[in-house]
Amino acid sequence: MSTRPSKIVCVGRSYADHARELGNAVPTSPVLFMKPPSALATLEQGIEWNRDLGSCHYECELSLRIDQTLKNETDPAKALAAVGAVTLGLDLTLRDQQDDLKQKGQPWERSKAYDGSCVLSDWIAVEDVVADWNDVHYSFEVNHELRQTGDTSHLIFDIGTLLTDISQAFTLEPGDVVMTGTPAGVAALQSGDQLKMTLKGQSQDYVWTTFVK
Repeated sequence: MSTRPSKIVCVGRSYADHARELGNAVPTSPVLFMKPPSALATLEQGIEWNRDLGSCHYECELSLRIDQTLKNETDPAKALAAVGAVTLGLDLTLRDQQDDLKQKGQPWERSKAYDGSCVLSDWIAVEDVVADWNDVHYSFEVNHELRQTGDTSHLIFDIGTLLTDISQAFTLEPGDVVMTGTPAGVAALQSGDQLKMTLKGQSQDYVWTTFVK
């Protein structure tokens, strides 16, 4: 399936340790924001941003491709059945700009939804990765140094709950992407950094690399 998404729905502060490392309160309901299709970039393109806007932080996240329409769904099992593929993605954040926008009480889009702020790896069929949605593992390295480890059992809201909650606000259409949030360990990227994402599969690990220009 190669349908271009109509939207990319992102979950913020979905891991308590990440919320705390940024000094944010642990949420009592999912924090949602969106990126447009124009935010998408490929691994081959690498990562770049306007340095005049300050630092760019990585946030590695388990990402889901929706293959069936979800609207006002209340059954988590049915919501999970609509997911056709998974991968790892980078939700890139212009952190200095985001902090400035927060202080002014303004929306985050300039720091979260800019062109190239969503880097997605190749899609892998759900059955090749997921035996239990609460037992999916991944990792992220910068220059061969482990920076983040993801474990869906540590999510504040399980993935089925996230999908039903999202579907109450936004209709998820075939091809849409849901980024499920990042664990602790985010930090600024530097020119020349070599990045590696690893998703644990049922019979093999899926590994992707990219770089910072």
